[in-house]
Amino acid sequence: GARRPAALALGLVLSVTTLDELFVSRIAVSVPGAVDGALAAALRGRLERAGYTRYALRDRGSYDVRAHVDEPELFGALIRIASELTGRALVLAEARALRMVPGDYLLAHHDAVRDERTVELILDLSAASVPGAEVHYRRRGKPFFRAPSAPGVLSIVERDPDVLCNHTYVSKLHAGASIVRLVMLLRDAM
Repeated sequence: GARRPAALALGLVLSVTTLDELFVSRIAVSVPGAVDGALAAALRGRLERAGYTRYALRDRGSYDVRAHVDEPELFGALIRIASELTGRALVLAEARALRMVPGDYLLAHHDAVRDERTVELILDLSAASVPGAEVHYRRRGKPFFRAPSAPGVLSIVERDPDVLCNHTYVSKLHAGASIVRLVMLLRDAM
């Protein structure tokens, strides 16, 4: 008999993955000793003098933020490291500084979702490590990288729309602790 056309499932949406998405290398590394203690202390001092703004919404986060940071010489050096590791020509899109004290956190659903592939750098400028105060990166909800709380460490993570991060809770058991992180978002050069 005659063949009928196949019935189509109406309203069904299929996820399409390109070959680039399947085989692209995604970097997530920590580089120890990216800055020494003296440079980190000088940067912390400049940030402190410039001032922070307190951010506190319970369902998103609690921390101090310096929304705009301008350190062109340092940025240039860090961008070169990230470009070399990723094999991409990168430029600075934005930079901010976070300061977290006991009781502070930054939840993943507060993290901005971007439509493009970016590279995020987090430089730990803290004077001392704080146990458990890490940055967690998740792809589609599954953890794949933990950036440590370790002075002088630079974390470099290639991000896509499926990647979110959170800064874990700083325990009140660590009275007097202060975590200072420089967060840079890089994009491909045009």
